[in-house]
Amino acid sequence: MVNFLIGIMTTLSIYSIETYTSIEANNELTEINTSAYSYKYSDIKAFQILDNKCNVCHRKRNQRRIFTKENMETWANDIYKQVFVKKRMPKGKNIKLSSNEYQELLTWISTTKKNQNGIKF
Repeated sequence: MVNFLIGIMTTLSIYSIETYTSIEANNELTEINTSAYSYKYSDIKAFQILDNKCNVCHRKRNQRRIFTKENMETWANDIYKQVFVKKRMPKGKNIKLSSNEYQELLTWISTTKKNQNGIKF
């Protein structure tokens, strides 16, 4: 009887460990997929902001720095400096960024920096 109970306890322990391991692996995959989605979503939102709020002026006054989906990551550090540190952009009274747009840009810049520092999604 004791051996029977020990056998049942051992079997349950093994299944419990296997279940925990598979749940842990699944959580890691979910976290990676969520990060990839967040990165892609912030990328899309950031480009919409750059295109609607920044490129309007850049097309007229600074054509060398028109933002595209292909080049926007290369400008991420400069955008951060001009918008958040120096607070020079956007210029003019007609074009303003909402607090939500500021947050979207900041999220995109931070995920871009993570991606450039070797964290691949």
